[in-house]
Amino acid sequence: MIEPFQAIFSVPLSCEACIEDVSKSLHALDGIKSVQGNLKDQILVVEGTAAPSAIVSAIQNTGRDAILRGCGTSNSQFLPLFLISLHICIIPNFGEITAHHLSLYIFVGQDASVCILETHASTVKTSIRGLARMVQVAPKLTLVDLTINGLDPGNYWATVREKGDISQGAASTGNIWESLKQNLEGSESSRGVFGQVEVDSNGKGNVFLDRPVAVWELIGRSMVVSASKEGPFRKEDPNTLVGVIARSAGIWDNNKMNVWVWILILDEWCRRNQAVSPVKGLKGFRELGEMMIQMAV
Repeated sequence: MIEPFQAIFSVPLSCEACIEDVSKSLHALDGIKSVQGNLKDQILVVEGTAAPSAIVSAIQNTGRDAILRGCGTSNSQFLPLFLISLHICIIPNFGEITAHHLSLYIFVGQDASVCILETHASTVKTSIRGLARMVQVAPKLTLVDLTINGLDPGNYWATVREKGDISQGAASTGNIWESLKQNLEGSESSRGVFGQVEVDSNGKGNVFLDRPVAVWELIGRSMVVSASKEGPFRKEDPNTLVGVIARSAGIWDNNKMNVWVWILILDEWCRRNQAVSPVKGLKGFRELGEMMIQMAV
């Protein structure tokens, strides 16, 4: 049995009647446990087992846009991903210049990931043709909400591959993840085989799957959607989609206070003082400061 999870959406809400209208539409779906709206923050928190894509469609049916901001459990855990260590120059309060050593630990949530699926065929104008959202709701249970748009009608396999190399499209992604382990153990199916999605005559398909995997096991690997489960794949096949699975916002990861600390990095000052400049060869100090310093507290 799938445990309920939460999803948070940005939705234009002008009054309590708007929340009631959207809530009524959502409760018509199977698996909706609760709906909470916040007029101040313009967000909607939905708890249940319904696919996020189905929730978005239900909200859009009320005439409103909906953007998924995060999904997962309410007690997301975090793991340190990497450390950035820089020697930079700071002007505190626009006063005198001082040199500081800045270390930033970057943390990522464990329970949500996303994969943008696209074709690498050179003859296709619009390459992005699918999206997979993955939400971990138990230690070894992840829900997969797969949406496809723009493929030829038919049945397609969704598989996770050993490699995250998509330089040659699906052709460079390797074998199905854990297929060797499956062969050695004689198990029925590899954990890398997620399932099938049926694409209709309009080129659209959607499927909601659950797999015995953890999200952290998937990060950095590639996902392939193709007519053939095993391959081999052709880079120029417009009906074979591929993407790299990346961490996405958990349920409360985007609900944060933005703290802007303007750090003025003076490359020339660092050079003159024989300090190591972190912006050598880069244009625009402000952009680098924004990229590095906007963090949640």
